[in-house]
Amino acid sequence: MAADRQLNNANPHVFERCGERRPTPSDEDEGVRDAIDDWEVFDLIRWIADPEHPELSLEELGVVERSGVEVKDAAGGSSTVEVRFTPTVPHCSMATLIGLSVMARLQRVLPDRFKVDVCVAPGTHDAEGDVNKQLADKERVAAALENSHILEVVDRCLADKHRW
Repeated sequence: MAADRQLNNANPHVFERCGERRPTPSDEDEGVRDAIDDWEVFDLIRWIADPEHPELSLEELGVVERSGVEVKDAAGGSSTVEVRFTPTVPHCSMATLIGLSVMARLQRVLPDRFKVDVCVAPGTHDAEGDVNKQLADKERVAAALENSHILEVVDRCLADKHRW
């Protein structure tokens, strides 16, 4: 990290990681349509590195919690995933990048049947409306993830180095 860069949160509080998800019998059976649940989605995003503190995961910083993940996996209809995240400080300049990282992870690994919505938890960011508007605009998200600089940063956040 560059010494001249000012951090949004120089001393973040680090939380303990929660327990692991226990696999279900349908996880092992390739012939069964495996419904995706909140735990499984949380497990996909908990390891994402924070862009400001890459040595820490979003879970360790309390940015993502299992309670902020809602999954509706309809057998024949539309399936949705909603993730609400909490930046470590209300003025976090990395909030949109965090949301893009979560969105990119889920778009890359979830089946196509899922519509993914990622937003800042209500009342947790000074520019909550602006950040949520950017993350809800699928064209802006797609354009951001095509930008080589942004994509490089997102890919570093998704490197799974925290999974030990």
